[in-house]
Amino acid sequence: MDHVDVIVVGAGLSGIGAGYHLQDKSPDRSYMILEGRADIGGTWDLFRYPGIRSDSDMYTLGYSFEPWTEAKAIADGPNILAYVKRTAAKYGIDRHIRFGHHVKSAAWSTQDARWTVTALREGREVQYSCNFLFMCSGYYNYAQGHTPDFPGVADFAGQIIHPQFWPENLDYAGKKVVVIGSGATAVTIVPEMAKAAAHVTMLQRSPTYVVSRPAEDAVANRLRALLPAKLAYGITRWKNVLFGMYFFRAARKYPAQAKERIIGMVRDQLGPDYDIATHFTPRYNPWDQRLCLVPDADLFDSIKAGTSSVVTDRIDHFDAAGIALESGKRIDADIVVTATGLELQLLSDVAFTVDGQARDLSKTFNYKGMMYSDMPNLASSFGYTNASWTLKADLTCGYVTRLLNTMKKRKMRQVTPRIASDLEAMPFLDFSSGYVTRAMERFPKQGNKQPWQVHQNYAKDIMVLRFGSVDDEMEFSNPAAGSQPGPGSRAVEREPVTA
Repeated sequence: MDHVDVIVVGAGLSGIGAGYHLQDKSPDRSYMILEGRADIGGTWDLFRYPGIRSDSDMYTLGYSFEPWTEAKAIADGPNILAYVKRTAAKYGIDRHIRFGHHVKSAAWSTQDARWTVTALREGREVQYSCNFLFMCSGYYNYAQGHTPDFPGVADFAGQIIHPQFWPENLDYAGKKVVVIGSGATAVTIVPEMAKAAAHVTMLQRSPTYVVSRPAEDAVANRLRALLPAKLAYGITRWKNVLFGMYFFRAARKYPAQAKERIIGMVRDQLGPDYDIATHFTPRYNPWDQRLCLVPDADLFDSIKAGTSSVVTDRIDHFDAAGIALESGKRIDADIVVTATGLELQLLSDVAFTVDGQARDLSKTFNYKGMMYSDMPNLASSFGYTNASWTLKADLTCGYVTRLLNTMKKRKMRQVTPRIASDLEAMPFLDFSSGYVTRAMERFPKQGNKQPWQVHQNYAKDIMVLRFGSVDDEMEFSNPAAGSQPGPGSRAVEREPVTA
């Protein structure tokens, strides 16, 4: 059985970032990356639907160590994929990847102080071992998306497509298309398909906040022309981080004013005669769900051009020619795209055991947004809901290397978050989006105090993960077999702090 110091699961944005940070900050540690798919990129390799792009700017979605140098800040999927692959090749991270390895289980042995990871490769089980396991596999199920059980679907004579499984060479030119949904995927697909389709209808049960933003960052492009690439990138990155934090806090503090401003910007785009109240005025406050970004107002332009439209109604049933609505109206369709969301999945549904006992991570508390109570030598990367994923992933990777280096300095082989006092259980994410609320019972809880809180704040996480102590409710140990306290133990025995 091959053994390395660290196994990283997943070769998407997070996994490639993990490889870099391990090489940079813990260069004496060996590592491998196990990737279930046949190529690098994760989300950006999987999704192939028309118009696929980032829904946040690449100066914050990009890596802190590798500047994004393209003109467009809101980048398309192929360019993002090329950036991730280019980064992996530049730093030799791609040489550590083993493709076609779908991780199914991980078993911790206290006696050996190691994980045994079981993966499926070409239908057969293979095993690897490591001292530390770093899950960078994203947060949703790659094998299936979320599609409601619509009545009459079997009667529909056209095609029904989920964006997660877009068919190659789909011909939608001159056809009537209905896109069901109002989230980021829907507002991306609609204007792109509207360029060739006869007409595209975005059918939504309820509206989402939609904000237009220039695809190019003029300040970033100007800085890049005047300054060295890394300096220009760093300044732009912090500019966008601080603006995003300011906007989020202002929206949460003054929701009525934020709502009025966002809806006012939509009205500026579509004009006073458009029914903004019905189609673009959500019932919830800004940032109770993620805002949808529209680069260069492309969705609004297609609506004004008449190539797309928005219908706010509920589906009664499908029939052979399209969709009948609860209002009594109907929409004819040749193609229906179900942009109805993702199926969230915790750590790829890997089955974890500790010394032969199964561990249900939904029963644990999350530690600093990245580890789990009473789970030794295990971390995961989970990004922000209100900002770019990679901002948190970078900080998480840095913290993992701090733990690894501290363990080596103290000559400790096990590090385990331990709850030292009573905690009030709270949802892992405070977000009202359907794809989140459907899955929260399968996720760990967060607590009502540090270090068991999940921050959606980059500045707070910098203080906690980059500069905060590695010893707060964390046990560094060299336990003998069977000596580990069980789940839920309140006893914390710490080694003397020497690093």
